[in-house]
Amino acid sequence: MSTPTYAQILRRHASQRPDAPALTFGEQTWSFAQLHAGSARVGQALIAEGVQPGDRVAMLAKNCAESFELLFACNMVGAVLAGLNWRLSAREIAAIVTDAAPKVLVVAPDEEPLLAELPLEMAAGMRIVRLGAYYEHWREVAKQQDPGREGAPDEVALLLYTSGTTGLPKGVMITNEGMSYTERLGEAWGMGPESVNLVAMPMFHIGGCGYGSSTMVRGGHTVLLREVNPALIVDNIVRHRITHTFLVPTVIQALLMVPGVAQANLSSLQLLMYGAAPMGDVLLRRAMDMLQCRFIQAYGMTETAGTVAVLPPEDHAPEGPKARLLSSVGRAYPWVDLRVVDPSTLADAPAGQVGELWIRSRMVMKGYFQQPDETATALVGGEGGAWLRTGDAAFLDEEGYIFLFDRFKDMIISGGENIYPAEIENVLNGHPAVREVAVIGVPHEKWGETPRAVVVCKDGQSATPEELIAFTRKRLAHYKCPTSVVFADVLPRNASGKLLKRELRRLQPELREGVVR
Repeated sequence: MSTPTYAQILRRHASQRPDAPALTFGEQTWSFAQLHAGSARVGQALIAEGVQPGDRVAMLAKNCAESFELLFACNMVGAVLAGLNWRLSAREIAAIVTDAAPKVLVVAPDEEPLLAELPLEMAAGMRIVRLGAYYEHWREVAKQQDPGREGAPDEVALLLYTSGTTGLPKGVMITNEGMSYTERLGEAWGMGPESVNLVAMPMFHIGGCGYGSSTMVRGGHTVLLREVNPALIVDNIVRHRITHTFLVPTVIQALLMVPGVAQANLSSLQLLMYGAAPMGDVLLRRAMDMLQCRFIQAYGMTETAGTVAVLPPEDHAPEGPKARLLSSVGRAYPWVDLRVVDPSTLADAPAGQVGELWIRSRMVMKGYFQQPDETATALVGGEGGAWLRTGDAAFLDEEGYIFLFDRFKDMIISGGENIYPAEIENVLNGHPAVREVAVIGVPHEKWGETPRAVVVCKDGQSATPEELIAFTRKRLAHYKCPTSVVFADVLPRNASGKLLKRELRRLQPELREGVVR
């Protein structure tokens, strides 16, 4: 397989279909020729700032047209684009910027206060370019010429920082070759020149810059939203005749509650991809009934440059023999190898036995930036290439379907027994009063650790801790059941929709508690 870089792909579309729409943001649409011309100027502006191949260029802004312009511009000069999470604190941003050490940092005015805690010597040695009139002038005075760099397959194209669900964020180095699989994925998802893809995921996340560019690299039209807004998502599906989109389950749930959504003309929607969190049977049925399109569940992570396994539309059958597959995240793509490994012996676990999911593919990251020890722990050598240890507890069935249990780091060990929080969460999600639930381990005098359920009730409904614990005891072994239940108004999540269980542990004193001994 050849390895076209993002810059090469944009050049190809700008040459072959220059006037076709590439990107819409707000009221403005850019053709492939216009996107290429703007990206080339930004590339030249970066060169004028002294940016060399391998240098980092950071961006701190909510989604905007410049997100894609900078993505392509960096690839045109061999620079590494580092996306910064605008939902973090100034202290966290300072730590990431210090780690990435970008030569240029592009920032939106609204996000500029997040730079307040940058070390003075770093801020002084870095060019800060503010979006708006300043950025536009900076771009327009640059040469109107594509820098022309081709780029090698193993060169790092993106530096994306992990969500930090299990610790401090790490910089994931994604290569040109890893990102080149976006074309294959777009083809697998039925995307082409006539497709229109709605992108609401943040561009600092692989779900934004990876999935978000899948239709674009296939020659189709991308409609970019500044941030998630369910009412605006519905409006844009109707207005732009959206054919594809990716949403996390919590957003899908909110979308179904938008006033007038049942009467809106959503008939253009062909495929809705979801992931980052499980979708309950009830929500899936409602979504399928209302949206009347195909559904795909995606499994992937930053370290795999995006989606490596899917549960395809034909396996989304709420009734009948395939209904069990809705608990699965699907099967791997042909270019992805999977293993489930017993963490104590490092031997392959038999079908049906829980172990750690390992992945091998050319999509897998080059490593963690400036963290050789973390890289050596995550990437395990072997014949045919390195395996990525995902940290996900899972099992494979006889047909190769992946069933995720939990993060190994979230596993609760109570009285010597391993308890997977997801197993308890799946049961409690079936209670009629429960909208969301997360289970964490808390200290216990006798057992060392015990499960605690943090529950968000549906609007207008309630349940007692005793009732919820009794509900689990009818469906699970007693040692697996929570011994306490607390209630929250909302569960903390990161930008990709993943639960932040470390935040739940930190917030314990603030939660309304109801304990059953």
